[in-house]
Amino acid sequence: MNDTPTRAPVAAVIVLAAGGGTRMKSRLSKLLHTIAGRPMLSYALDAARALQPERLVVVVGHLREQVEAHLAESAPQAIIAEQPVRNGTGGAVACGLAALGDLDGVVAVTYGDVPLLSGETLSLLVDQHVADGNACTVLTAVVPDPTGYGRIVREGGEVARIVEHRDATEAERAIAEINSGIYVFDARVLREGLSSLQPDNAQSELYLTDVLGYARAHGGRVGAVRTDDAWQTEGVNDRVQLAAVSAEVNRRLLEHWMREGVTIADPSTTWIEAEADLSADVTILPNTQLLGATSVATGAVIGPDTTLRDCEVGENAHVIRTHGELSIIGEDAEVGPFARLRPGTVLGARGKIGTFVEAKNAHIGDGSKVPHLTYCGDAWIGEGVNVGAGTIFANYDGKHKSPTHLGDNVFIGSNSVLVAPVDVADGAFVAAGSAVVDDVPPGALAVARGRQHISDGWVAKRRPGSKAAQSAAESSGQVHQAVEQAREKLAREQEDHQ
Repeated sequence: MNDTPTRAPVAAVIVLAAGGGTRMKSRLSKLLHTIAGRPMLSYALDAARALQPERLVVVVGHLREQVEAHLAESAPQAIIAEQPVRNGTGGAVACGLAALGDLDGVVAVTYGDVPLLSGETLSLLVDQHVADGNACTVLTAVVPDPTGYGRIVREGGEVARIVEHRDATEAERAIAEINSGIYVFDARVLREGLSSLQPDNAQSELYLTDVLGYARAHGGRVGAVRTDDAWQTEGVNDRVQLAAVSAEVNRRLLEHWMREGVTIADPSTTWIEAEADLSADVTILPNTQLLGATSVATGAVIGPDTTLRDCEVGENAHVIRTHGELSIIGEDAEVGPFARLRPGTVLGARGKIGTFVEAKNAHIGDGSKVPHLTYCGDAWIGEGVNVGAGTIFANYDGKHKSPTHLGDNVFIGSNSVLVAPVDVADGAFVAAGSAVVDDVPPGALAVARGRQHISDGWVAKRRPGSKAAQSAAESSGQVHQAVEQAREKLAREQEDHQ
């Protein structure tokens, strides 16, 4: 969606964000539920800012504290107006207009729960409004099922009035052209029209749509711009609609990236959020989610069955069946399958984090490998290091977390425990099964395990009659027989030699 600023000056944009959102059945404001990783309200703000208005007003009401907190971060320039009594769209716009004081010029009215409305469409609406000298211009669409929407009633091709579904006759309900609720007004007409509103309708509310009738009654022209993209008029009132709009936003994002040279093997199981950034010749395999500000460089292959949030993936890296967040994966590196990258993980070029490995705050140098069955936490690992299977970086003593440092070209044998804080210097080796508690000098071998002891005949003495004892006895007999046969063969060979 390309948002291009309009050439016509806009005095103000009023974004209506005061609704109760009761059908969402949530403790979170409806407007802060996310679509493609962004709060729904943020899309409305982007579209409004594309008009480059002199002032931006957001009308709040239900759960206003949550909405205002979001606005403080995302649109600090916005003027906040409260609608203390929810008495309809006309009442909400009146609250927004009152916050602007004496105003002349073009005023656009949009909603915070119509996330697919683009700045380009709003700009077109404003430009048409100005070009035609309208008192009011409404954005409309033709939809297959207009149930619940206000209908556009035309006379001689012009908009005569807008009838809400509950107030419409059977003939009016058969009209497929619907009111999006998105308007551009002349400020004077809007102010005067709002002051004339009466709650004489099925809802006993002040309908903003009645301002159009006021404009016509006073000689003003009411125009309409029909969009061919009905999704731009689609509001979100419950979680069913939220899922439908989310799926459409995701479909558009996937289409965008495929046209930019990204291969997406199965769009039906792939989700990419709005802030993600992909290069050409990236391949995304099924059941993959790229969330937050994840970036993927040329030639990388992600998936299947992978979720990355706020991760950076280098060129030609392969990431399979992995869950990662706030991590960096270097070029030509390999991750997975069944790996977990927790925040602070940095894997260098040509490095490897393999099967059933969990890494947290771990810096793993170029060419280093942590191939399987390892917990690697609070670690600084040099280049060319090999960490054997089953190694544990014991970074937590119950009170404090401490780091482990491995130098370049270190070898850690399988099933070792590195008890932090500990340093294993360049070129050192740690024998398999060791529990390392002291620093290891450069080029040294650390063996930190008990010497093996064998108690011969232990099973026969301690587990007589057991299956183990029976197997041991049979094996011993077979070994004894084999030894006797070998001795006899050797004796015969010696006799023949003599």
